[in-house]
Amino acid sequence: MELQIISAELIQQHNLKLEDTVQKNFESLHDSELSIDTFNFYTSVSAVFSSKIEGENIELDSYIKHKRLGAHFLPDYTRKIDDLYDAYLFAQKTKLSSVSLEQAHALLTKHILQKEQQGKMRTGNMFVVTNDGKMEYVAATPDLVQTEMKKFYADIELLLAAELNFKEVLFFAAMIHLVFVKIHPFEDGNGRTARLLEKWFVAQKLGAKAWFIQSEKSYYSQHQTYYTNIRHLGLEYNELNYSKAIPFLLMLPQSITQQT
Repeated sequence: MELQIISAELIQQHNLKLEDTVQKNFESLHDSELSIDTFNFYTSVSAVFSSKIEGENIELDSYIKHKRLGAHFLPDYTRKIDDLYDAYLFAQKTKLSSVSLEQAHALLTKHILQKEQQGKMRTGNMFVVTNDGKMEYVAATPDLVQTEMKKFYADIELLLAAELNFKEVLFFAAMIHLVFVKIHPFEDGNGRTARLLEKWFVAQKLGAKAWFIQSEKSYYSQHQTYYTNIRHLGLEYNELNYSKAIPFLLMLPQSITQQT
């Protein structure tokens, strides 16, 4: 495969670190007894914990009561999580592509961004700062975003068509997550989109069991490590060193192992 932006350089190192039990654990995943026709438990887990990573004040128990039992909370408490929940449902029934990813972003940023920014590439500079005001990361400059995303989408299309084994699927899913976050192509919602995209790719390659992986919950439970592993690659987009990505790439299989 002639990948343009998603590097396969670390794939052997990654695969050697994965135990066969990861695949066995994945194959044993199943839906929750709490799921019903109008409510999916693991989609709620994904939406809640991906949102909590971004600082949303939401608890899983309250959200389940809201979605499954119709409990009433103030709209601001559930609105953004509902949007992300809808984006996950959309992904579960839609083929992954550049168009569908941007549609999913529009859904999950319905109450985050202005209408004209939903599902649209940013045109301004982007940097991420920590809660104490320190520079966390400087994303791709606006003049690079369109070009980098064109490469990114071409690589995803190639990977979706390729024959990949289980370990390779997890490797590329995590790399897709990481490369997307580093480009940071949208004004907001990049982290939520990246975590959805990672699972979406696994589902396209390995089937619906992927939606039962509680990766977002795992990332939230160790969110400082999650951000540290992303930060390992460097501060500036043009100086990123993907040879340091192994700690991040192993977090997805670890989330599967921890779940069962």
